[in-house]
Amino acid sequence: MSGRMAEIRPFRPYHYDPRRFHWGEVLTQPYDKITPRMQERYYASGPYNLIPVEKGRARPDDTPRDNVYTRAARTLDGWIRDGVLVRRAEPAVFAYSQEYRLPGRRERRRRTALLALGRVVDHSAGVVFRHERTLAAPKADRLELLRRTRAQTGLLFMLYDDPSREVAPILGGFMERPAWVEFRDEDGIRHAVRPIDDPAAIDRLRSAMADKRLVIADGHHRYETALAYRDERRAATGRSDPDAPHEWAMMAFIDARSEGLTVLPTHRVASGVSGFDAERLLREVGRWFDIESRPFPPPARRDRAAVGRLRAALVRAGRERNAVGLYLGGGAAHLLRLRTDADIGYAMPDESPAQRRLDVVLLHRLVLEAGLGIGAEAVAREMNVIYEREMPAAIAAVDDGRAQVCCLLNPARVGQVMEIALAGDVLPQKSTDFYPKLPSGLAVYRIEDW
Repeated sequence: MSGRMAEIRPFRPYHYDPRRFHWGEVLTQPYDKITPRMQERYYASGPYNLIPVEKGRARPDDTPRDNVYTRAARTLDGWIRDGVLVRRAEPAVFAYSQEYRLPGRRERRRRTALLALGRVVDHSAGVVFRHERTLAAPKADRLELLRRTRAQTGLLFMLYDDPSREVAPILGGFMERPAWVEFRDEDGIRHAVRPIDDPAAIDRLRSAMADKRLVIADGHHRYETALAYRDERRAATGRSDPDAPHEWAMMAFIDARSEGLTVLPTHRVASGVSGFDAERLLREVGRWFDIESRPFPPPARRDRAAVGRLRAALVRAGRERNAVGLYLGGGAAHLLRLRTDADIGYAMPDESPAQRRLDVVLLHRLVLEAGLGIGAEAVAREMNVIYEREMPAAIAAVDDGRAQVCCLLNPARVGQVMEIALAGDVLPQKSTDFYPKLPSGLAVYRIEDW
């Protein structure tokens, strides 16, 4: 690879035979979103659900020759042999859309992506950027699975900035064509896949993507796994072949400026804080925030509308200034707006200006750390903090005594994520929740095959 270029190429994926299967019943969520309950539900849905490949069950009697990874490989090989998974005859890239409703709301959106192989490059090349740190255990798990199956079942979710809108019109020309595969998944999301096998259109897409810098939205561990596997294969063969299958990974490319791109907040719930005192916490955060305390009904008299009003108030506050919500029980919720005279540079001299503009960074540094004494190491180890996507669940943790305080957030803006990532920095843990996820099993890339 030469220069700072994003490279894509068509491929011939394996996929479930659409004549035999309803894809909404055999695909799964990405491995890191699969809870034990979801895993059992997927297993119960039938013998051809992707779950034994994507995230199989471990057994007490597992051995080096018979374990979750070797069973995944045998399952995948058997499905290909038996025609459960079939291979596309001609290389293609794909226009892919997801129509969805925002959780808890009536608003519907459509997100469009380009699916293709993307070249795997080191972060130092200045082409692919991360916005999260990765952990050793998930990388080791995914790498062993990749070694055994020699296959990628999940799509890397990649953002690119396209202010001149080069890519969208090309994809749009195919979005009105009849879908090759169309289905609804377990969450009611409507998926549609349309192959693009016209060489001229593929060339236009390759040219349009060539100057793009890519930010990983979801799939950080899998991207680093692809890098590690690429390096292993290079070492094993003794050479670096730019066209080798292990130099590429399946990716979904999504315009960071597209209207259908949604980021949801992830709220923080704190517990086990020694000497916790709600009044003292409010006094401490009052050094940095203007505090508006709002009546909030107790659980017995609370309905969805009350939570909706609190969410709307937090959104409004966030349009004016950086804002965070706190719920400590006691019949009130508190909106924290960053004080106009707050010297954030003094409070956080080690953070970049872009980081200081993030609500989640202010929450971690000025509320969790300064107000509650929960430092970065404790957060990373999830010693005192857990995460909830849904605001009612975060609030309920305080109501039922499992937590001392819940901290409510507005979502980070995509532009903020791009700015920080492209500057070579990362956001705090669980700062973004891109919704909806890209299902696993939509396509399967066998690395020894083209």
